[in-house]
Parts: sequence; structure tokens; C-alpha cells
Amino acid sequence: MDIREILSKVDHTLLKVDAPWEEYVKLFDDAVKYKTASVCIPCCYVKRAKEYLKNSMKICTVVGFPNGYSTTSSKVFETEEAIKNGADEIDMVINIGMLKAKEYDFVENEIRLLKKACGNRILKVIIETCLLTTEEKIKMCELVTKAGADYIKTSTGFSTDGATPEDVRIFAKHVGKNVKIKAAGGIKTIEDAEEFIRLGASRLGTSRIVKIVKEKQLL
Repeated sequence: MDIREILSKVDHTLLKVDAPWEEYVKLFDDAVKYKTASVCIPCCYVKRAKEYLKNSMKICTVVGFPNGYSTTSSKVFETEEAIKNGADEIDMVINIGMLKAKEYDFVENEIRLLKKACGNRILKVIIETCLLTTEEKIKMCELVTKAGADYIKTSTGFSTDGATPEDVRIFAKHVGKNVKIKAAGGIKTIEDAEEFIRLGASRLGTSRIVKIVKEKQLL
């Protein structure tokens, strides 16, 4: 698989709690140079990122991150503010406890409200697969599809595990035809990236692929 094709699917990510602004600038410069799909950064840096990047790179940010148990109204506010500040894409975390309690209407309605707040911008729904049963993953494929989100996403990268090939296989089998797949967390090698793409992922949430391309001078 051509490395440029892989890079075009990467949400080049920096979500470390201790990262200073200078690290984000490096992230932005690398994303533009290597033509990634977007940069994925915390909400607090979206406005500065937009001022720095202008329109040279899509800006993705996270909402309800990483635990997902903030109120729906606060998630909507986060989404609206992020968009006002220049975000092009929103990656939200579901309320996992509500899913576990089988409060499916709550989970679906929250996704639907955030998609409404996004308008024509992309909404990705993080379901934290490492905490879910197979049945819950399949149920989330149904709810994400019904709620009209654009992507289902495996992981925050902040829990007990990241994306697995089996998770992406489940998504590819059960998600609706209008919903794409994002694999995130633990994508460490070019081979990992290639496997997830072959299995059906259209986006990859990772910081490592660009680093590998730079270190090995693949471009």
C-alpha cells in the first residue's frame, strides 16, 4: 500500500495532557508536510490552531473526552464552541455507563443532538471498544447508524486498550452503509495501519505513522 494513501487517512493526533503549544506547532507542520487527513487536538487549542493553520489542514477535536460521562448539554456546548473556534470534525465519546444500563434511547439521542450541532461537519462517535462486549459493540453500530453520525470510532487511546482488528471486522459487518470506520489507539506500525485499512477503516487515529515516515525517510 502506498504510504501517501495511508497518510491521507491519518488523523495526526496529539492529546497528551502535558503537551505545550510548541508540540502542537510541530504536529501541524508535519501534518501539512505529509498531507494527513487532519490534526486531532484538544478543544482548548482549536482557535489557535485555526489561526496558525488557516485553511491548510482540517482540524479535529474531541468532546466529552476521554470518559464520556459529562452531560449531554455540556457536550453540545463543547461541540458548538469548537465549531465556532474553527473545528472541522468532532470526535465525541459516548456515555458508556448509559450503554451498559441499556439506556439506548439516551445514547442515540445524545449522538443525534451532537450531529445536529455539527451540521455538515463530520461527527465521529468513540465507543471505547475495550470496555464493551461484542453485543454492545454491535448495538453501537446500530445506534450510530440510526443517529446519523458519520463515523464509528474504536477508542480514545486513554483506556485499557486501543483498536483491534476484530473490532474493525465487527464494525464493517454491522454498521450502516453511510457510516465510516475510524480505528484509533495502539496503531504502532505501517503494517498495523495497512491491516486496519484493509479491514475497512477509512481513518486512523495515531501519532506514530508520521513519526515513522520521518524517521525512515519514506517520503
